[in-house]
Amino acid sequence: MVPITVQYQGDLRCEALHGPSQNTLHTDAPVDNHGRGESFSPTDLVATALATCMATVIGIKAQQKGLDVTGMTVAVEKHMSDDSPRRIVRLPLKITLPLPPDHPERALLEATALGCPVHHSVHPEIEKPVTWAWTGGKA
Repeated sequence: MVPITVQYQGDLRCEALHGPSQNTLHTDAPVDNHGRGESFSPTDLVATALATCMATVIGIKAQQKGLDVTGMTVAVEKHMSDDSPRRIVRLPLKITLPLPPDHPERALLEATALGCPVHHSVHPEIEKPVTWAWTGGKA
């Protein structure tokens, strides 16, 4: 159990407090939904959670295998519905790894990313296509 406390600060802004670390983050409603868009929106955090979860589990698996994936990037785009109810409909991702395309652990790392807890938690109707870029030299 991880306690997280959210305080509504008015003007469509919230501050979230992560109990164990005491770190805070702020959210703001997006411009297209009555806000100022000066910080992550709640739905932006869903996209961010997916991308950081995939990067984290790849990092864990890479450590276990003695691989250096420093510099890996995960880019995600959040696409919202045009109809009601307003919702996330698509989260395409591009994962770039500094390993060669013929790396012997490629299949394992790709499966690891798709097995991350957030990937399994995001509603199955949300499209989550993943594009891979393997940018290192020979394995």
